[in-house]
Amino acid sequence: MKIRRLKNLEMLLENISPHPNPKVELEQYSTPANIAADLMWNAYTLGDIKGRNIIDLGCGTGIFSISSLLLDANNALAIDIDKESLENAKKNLTHIDVDSENLKFIEKDICEISSVQELDIKGFNKKSDTLIQNPPFGSQKKGIRHIDRKFIEIAISSANVIYSFHMKSTHDFVYDYFESLGGKITHEFSYDFPIKKIYDFHNKESVNVDVIVFRVENF
Repeated sequence: MKIRRLKNLEMLLENISPHPNPKVELEQYSTPANIAADLMWNAYTLGDIKGRNIIDLGCGTGIFSISSLLLDANNALAIDIDKESLENAKKNLTHIDVDSENLKFIEKDICEISSVQELDIKGFNKKSDTLIQNPPFGSQKKGIRHIDRKFIEIAISSANVIYSFHMKSTHDFVYDYFESLGGKITHEFSYDFPIKKIYDFHNKESVNVDVIVFRVENF
């Protein structure tokens, strides 16, 4: 299926279902279709998707790996610690007309590796072209301490170009951390990310959080 407009991509991504059983300790929040589509369209226009090998780290619903195939990526590798999320991502793949043979799903705790290449997956046993991640922000007491840093470190070790979501309030820290590891920030994309009432401690039906996505070059 050839995607010629941003709106076409967004409409297709609206078919992707959210986390079936979100886990607070993993800070699982589904990326909305409009935000995922906008980011992926920007990545596509910058030459980071078509014909590229894509890693979707902490893939959740699979929205980034699936959309990369819609935008003519060579292949995609979707990695997540949560088996339930991976099963849901596989179901989401069936809702959209893409070649499932070009998308691999891997269940893995990233705290056990230092790079994706350690997994020795065919087609991904050397540094990949592009990695996309919307990692836990590290804001939940039940979450893994400094897990956002671990995502950054693995991204730097695993891909030449990185798109990484973070809370806007952490901008300076994340910017400096990427650059301290050898990355170069080339672009920043800002979004109002809606956090819906999915956990017991949420008091409002929805709250918008200011989020920034860094594009990082790591050649």
